[in-house]
Amino acid sequence: MQELNYPFDPSYIIKKRKSIKRELLADGSARIKKKIAVFGGSTTNEIINTLELFLLNAGIEAEFYESEYAQYEQDAVFPSEELICFKPDIVFVHTTNRNIRNLPEVTDSKEIVDEKLKAEFARFENIWNSIRDKFHCPIIQNNFEMPFYRLMGNKDCSDYRGRTNFISRLNQAFYDFAEKTEGFYINDINYLSADYGLKEWSNPSFWNMYKYAMCFEAIPSLAFSVSNIIKSIFGKNKKALALDLDNTLWGGVVGDDGVDGIEIGQENGVSQSYYEFQSYIKQLKSLGIILTVCSKNDHENAIAGLNHPEGVLKPDDFIIIKANWENKDRNIAETAAELNILPEAIVFVDDNPAEREIVKAQLKGVQAPLMDSVENYITTIDRSGFFEVTTFNEDDLKRNEMYKENAMRNAQQASFADYGEYLKSLDMKATIGDFIPVYIARITQLTNKSNQFNLTTKRYTQTEMEEVWHSPNYIRLYGKLIDKFGDNGVVSVVIGEKREDTLHIDLWLMSCRVLKRDMEQAMLDTLVEKCRQNGISKIRGYYYPTKKNGMVRELYGTFGFAKISEDENGNTVWELPIEGYENQNRYIEVSDNE
Repeated sequence: MQELNYPFDPSYIIKKRKSIKRELLADGSARIKKKIAVFGGSTTNEIINTLELFLLNAGIEAEFYESEYAQYEQDAVFPSEELICFKPDIVFVHTTNRNIRNLPEVTDSKEIVDEKLKAEFARFENIWNSIRDKFHCPIIQNNFEMPFYRLMGNKDCSDYRGRTNFISRLNQAFYDFAEKTEGFYINDINYLSADYGLKEWSNPSFWNMYKYAMCFEAIPSLAFSVSNIIKSIFGKNKKALALDLDNTLWGGVVGDDGVDGIEIGQENGVSQSYYEFQSYIKQLKSLGIILTVCSKNDHENAIAGLNHPEGVLKPDDFIIIKANWENKDRNIAETAAELNILPEAIVFVDDNPAEREIVKAQLKGVQAPLMDSVENYITTIDRSGFFEVTTFNEDDLKRNEMYKENAMRNAQQASFADYGEYLKSLDMKATIGDFIPVYIARITQLTNKSNQFNLTTKRYTQTEMEEVWHSPNYIRLYGKLIDKFGDNGVVSVVIGEKREDTLHIDLWLMSCRVLKRDMEQAMLDTLVEKCRQNGISKIRGYYYPTKKNGMVRELYGTFGFAKISEDENGNTVWELPIEGYENQNRYIEVSDNE
């Protein structure tokens, strides 16, 4: 819904909240359901109401538990029976500098201030540890905004007695905890309040009258920020950019103005703005965001523009370049198919409002943000939260390289008449085995991002995955695939629960970039062998249909499973006896991780 995309009108959202909610719930979108507990150090009802809208817009239908006013610590340390039965999937601790109990006084010694800091952090650490122990779920914690006055003026930031200094040190302690703690995320209200305007954000009248720690119109900014963290945790981030060229990556039209006539570089303010935007896009690439081109242009002109000596982005930075005169929605759909991702995983960046509207109308879920002036391009993409980072690992760093290698594989495939010979030529080697610590974060990430080759679409938090990893009741497998073009990383995960003589598959997923290369067969072969070692006589598989996983509807049948039931919703159950099973992988050399 456009009203909930950046830049949004906070007054409109607050005023029209109920009608926006009705419209979202009536749009027919498939959404995952999650339970969110909000522990507030101030009034939170409007925050929750607004957060609900942003989550619905992101594909998450949330049920909320709201603590009583300022009972955040009690709910964390001494939860009620109602809260325990609620079993939250995420806890959001909404505290602000109003909730710091031991701020320094100018009469304090340095030792006293240090003790106050230590005690304040210890109080919050106790809250977080209690939440982890009792609810085993991710935690989102606000840091602290700066005080709305500085008793010592500019010296407030450098003197140990200054509250600005104290809050900065406390924030750093929070960051250090986040850096070493899985499943703990900072909602950066220090940045949000500065971006919004600290004077307005911290308007004391809203606290004195309503016990809101920020002004009403800042609530959507706060809620949007929290929703970005939550959607990232549950795999709702975007994966790729489809970038227009003329007047988007550079000023002017390369076909009309020539390469020498386009604006990019350090010559003037406009060309510098395009240079900065290209630099920003290059940084997104380093985060693992896939870059593609979607431009109405002659291909030769597009390549010439990208090779401009003052440009930051070069042709090699893009996995796919669609520079032609086809409709852009068609080019984006083809790009998604070639990348083996859904169109909704793509953000379309184009200065032309007509092109944006056509793409959004033809490709449901594709975001096409307002690009009104080059000076605002970075702010628009950055504030939209498309690529919020909650996990970051080696596979993210290598993602663009992996997709580029996949393009090389596809090019080689075209040169083979026989598909089997093509697979042999890849010289594939897989490592398949039980989970190991170094891959837990990547395995969790896969469970929340993989939608197409995912038979049950069950989602796991980091804590839940670690519980599965440590439990003797499961057989777990991850699969890592390497071929002559490069390392694909961890691409497949299977989790099965042992119940008597049967293994029940709770999760089976695979990255679509290695689809139809025998990796699924290799995973099944290893799973069967693990079942034999554990005295399991049969495997029971489950398929739960979604709008996105139709490609694996008959997967079990192709592997020799027998369908034993199907309900009116298309949910199916399949069974495979272990005895008599013969390995199906023909092209991958498999080793374990020991």
